[in-house]
Amino acid sequence: MSLNQKRRVFLKGSVAAGTLGTAAGLLTPGAVLAAWNKNAFTAKGIDEAIAAADGSPTTTPSKDITIKAPDIAENGAVVPVSVATKMDGVDSITLLVEKNSTPLSAVFHLPKGTLPDVSTRVKMGKTGDVIAVVKANGKLYSARKSVKVTIGGCGG
Repeated sequence: MSLNQKRRVFLKGSVAAGTLGTAAGLLTPGAVLAAWNKNAFTAKGIDEAIAAADGSPTTTPSKDITIKAPDIAENGAVVPVSVATKMDGVDSITLLVEKNSTPLSAVFHLPKGTLPDVSTRVKMGKTGDVIAVVKANGKLYSARKSVKVTIGGCGG
């Protein structure tokens, strides 16, 4: 087999593999798309966002929730946040950023038996509190962590 023939076989195989990979991705997009709670993610206030995401705006402060976030975020566009709790029966963990125009940043629904420990990055437009709401055994618990932002992340 000459060099030109080997090259053609290689190119045909590459195109076929790429086409198959693309087709497989197009056939099953519903399996990887996250649910969209429009009312919760477009809410303008903390209580409104919590109510839309978790069913009630009323939370009880808890020392059993640990929020890890920097005291000072050098770039508000990418602030690392982790939330963990040792509570039993955790159904979800909701993250909100107090001073953002739409405060809800993320909602993590946890299947039964899942370790209630989540991490993500959030945008913060300005200095304020990161709020974690944990839904456990049908009740809502919350904790706050103040983060000072030195460079705005939401258009600032």
